[in-house]
Amino acid sequence: MKYGFGIDLGGTTVKIAYFDETGNMLEKWEIPTVTANGGEQILPDIAASIRAFLEAHNINETNILGLGIGVPGPVNAKGVVNKCINLGWGVFNIAEKLTALTGFPVKAGNDANVAALGEFWKGGGKDCDNMVFVTLGTGVGGGIVVEGNLLHGAHGSSAEIGHICVNPEETVACNCGNKGCVEQYCSATGIVRLAKLYLAANDTETGLRAVENLTCKDIFDAAKANDAAALAILDQVYRYMGLFLANVCSTVNPEVVVIGGGVSKAGDMLISGIEPYFHKHVFHAAGGAKFAMASLGNDAGAYGAFKLAVDAFGA
Repeated sequence: MKYGFGIDLGGTTVKIAYFDETGNMLEKWEIPTVTANGGEQILPDIAASIRAFLEAHNINETNILGLGIGVPGPVNAKGVVNKCINLGWGVFNIAEKLTALTGFPVKAGNDANVAALGEFWKGGGKDCDNMVFVTLGTGVGGGIVVEGNLLHGAHGSSAEIGHICVNPEETVACNCGNKGCVEQYCSATGIVRLAKLYLAANDTETGLRAVENLTCKDIFDAAKANDAAALAILDQVYRYMGLFLANVCSTVNPEVVVIGGGVSKAGDMLISGIEPYFHKHVFHAAGGAKFAMASLGNDAGAYGAFKLAVDAFGA
């Protein structure tokens, strides 16, 4: 039996997990992400933590098949990072550098794509060959698996699905600089933005006006209580989501769309709202895609990172 590590590199913490080659997570821990001085200490810290784990557990290095790592930025198939703003990194080959520090082979990918691979392998997309993964959090991200393989793209920026344009008439810029992106309407912050626009433009009686520091959860909770304004706001969200996912699925033709991130906690309410608009817009042959909730939570990135290593270096 071979073993290895899956690493989910975030802006605040690095999640590291130790697996056997079948994908059983045996241990996991976290270390701080030290972003000072252009993030120069991040990879040495990861290497030192792995080395300490191996020594503490008296693990023979010959039993380690390799490492996988998910990075918050574009990474191409060769392991070249194309800038990670939150970490202070520029352009360099992270796979080569981490191999030099650890002595183990390394495979790297974008963090959202890697989380998608984790859900595909052991989560909501298990037993499928084609999957779209969408994360609805502060932003909108995702990953795409086609015929069992994670889609990287020429420059490591495939599946930036949060920046598909769904409203060419939008006048306010998205964080990416473009206008009318999915992220502006379907992220947690985008949903709150839509709510504020609705409340400013309509005099509908609603309890939302009395809520200080309105959150996405407040809007869903109000909708569950049949608040007319909340229902109207979420209908806008569902319309954008349905159109967006119809376009993605008409291109990819997945068996399943797996939804994760904080907004996914709305559960069946979210899916039942999206589906009518999805079926209205999707190409008929791609309309059989099922919707499922992500099931790995914060561990998805570590699972997916290790799967990168298994695929690259396993037997």
